[in-house]
Amino acid sequence: MGKELFTVMAVFITLFLFGMFILRAGLLQIGVEKVQTLLLKATDSPWKGLIAGTLITALFQSSSVVMVLLVGLVAAGIISFRQTIGVILGTNIGSCFTLELVAFQLSDLAVPLLLFGLVLLMFKNAASYTAGCVSFGIGCIFLAMTGLESLADPLASFPVTHHFFQWTNDSHLTGIGVGAIVTTIIQSSTATIGMAMGFIQDQGLSMESGIAIMLGANIGTCLTAYIASIGAGHTARLVAHAHIWLNLLGAVLFYALIPYLADVSYLLAKTASVQLAHASTLYNIACSLLVLPFTAKFAQFVERVAKG
Repeated sequence: MGKELFTVMAVFITLFLFGMFILRAGLLQIGVEKVQTLLLKATDSPWKGLIAGTLITALFQSSSVVMVLLVGLVAAGIISFRQTIGVILGTNIGSCFTLELVAFQLSDLAVPLLLFGLVLLMFKNAASYTAGCVSFGIGCIFLAMTGLESLADPLASFPVTHHFFQWTNDSHLTGIGVGAIVTTIIQSSTATIGMAMGFIQDQGLSMESGIAIMLGANIGTCLTAYIASIGAGHTARLVAHAHIWLNLLGAVLFYALIPYLADVSYLLAKTASVQLAHASTLYNIACSLLVLPFTAKFAQFVERVAKG
């Protein structure tokens, strides 16, 4: 019975990641070149970069895609490392969009979105293809989240899962570690936090533990940009380092504030999954706005550490 449950869980995680891939594939039809042009125009000031990074990441549903684009632009000498800081701050905020969407539990729309997407994909024009991919991808995501939430109760009955919940609820550091490791493996912070939502909804995990997992998930999502920066030159690697340091320092800063962030989330919504989504959005906005006035200092810090 245990193996079957964990197999089904793996299937739903795969479906979630597949939905993210299809959604991204449709949105990428807008054109990477247009996005690069927008990034070039936005990097002349940190504020513009923040807004552009937020919008582009929300559109493509992947901070990793934007980070890889930034690494490529810096490696090509088109923009400087310091010009990317504002955009990097925006990517963390933009990555919360899908999480907020998923949190509202629109599971009844999953099948209609899947069917509507399939119909649109039968047409051969670009607009229908894009809309079809978006609809089908979101449908897969909603279906996967419904499945993961339905597994929370039976999974919680297993001793190993019970012990895992106990360790995570007893130690925020464990939660951060779990979030970072799982996200590094599946390369989707949204999927990691989405799974935490299901367990919080079923009261297996506490809200504070969910927030700790979210902090770790933000760290784990940095791997793709780091891999892309390997062999791209010292300056391009600084982009990946900046992303890592932003999330590491954010986790350190908010570690002691986890209980307070949980309290604020309780005031913002009644549903546990929505509370965690709002906590994630608040955290990422706060971190980005705290660093925004000091982008030059932050860039100097990253450069100094990289030299050392």
